Amino acid sequence: MTLEEMQKAVDRWIETIGGGYFSELTNMVLLTEETGELARVMARTYGDQVAKPGDLTDPRANLREEMADVLWVLTCLANQTGIDLTEAFAETLRKKTTRDAHRFI
Repeated sequence: MTLEEMQKAVDRWIETIGGGYFSELTNMVLLTEETGELARVMARTYGDQVAKPGDLTDPRANLREEMADVLWVLTCLANQTGIDLTEAFAETLRKKTTRDAHRFI
């Protein structure tokens, strides 16, 4: 699925099943919440924190789920604010390529 297809799929779901978008501010808070959940899994999988018994029974599945949740809410925000993620990502890639062409050599 391309970024464009992802944006359209999220929009279709929100409009047909989700009952409409939450406000942009609510989605920003949800993005922060989902990012925190991803950070929690990362800290317990790759960091020094130890998961509680029964917590993170499948770390890879937990990472996958939390990353997808972050991507979902970010896509909602992009849709709500009229940002084309394909175009935005291409611009960022060009910027980083130009700026950092010799930085890591």
